[in-house]
Amino acid sequence: MKKSDASQGQSASELISKRIVELGDWRGETLGRMRKLIKEADPAVLEEWKWMGTPVWSHDGIICTGESYKDKVKLTFAKGASLKDPARLFNSSLDGNARRAIDIHAEEEVDASAFKALVREAIALNSSGKSKPSKKAKS
Repeated sequence: MKKSDASQGQSASELISKRIVELGDWRGETLGRMRKLIKEADPAVLEEWKWMGTPVWSHDGIICTGESYKDKVKLTFAKGASLKDPARLFNSSLDGNARRAIDIHAEEEVDASAFKALVREAIALNSSGKSKPSKKAKS
């Protein structure tokens, strides 16, 4: 059985950068652009590499994952169904109770300011869920 790249000493950030380069086409450019927007929205974001090769961005919990397919780049927000989306960026996984996704196809652009606002809202939701309830709930 082949060892995963992560077990060979590469950080999640290095693995994400490697994936972007390996894609070598519009998908890599798109994933790189969205990664940059996530980091601009939250300079303290944690990059992770999970589920056998999925880029994940977290802050007090998962913000979103970044998957690449033949015809799209998919950004899935773990708690997307709980987020306000006035710019209507979510266009996939709309039937679920928790997640929502943004599918980006070749030559499509995502509104950068609306996307960063969505990332910040996801962080706020994650952070609010971590503050105090566990102690109060137990008492």
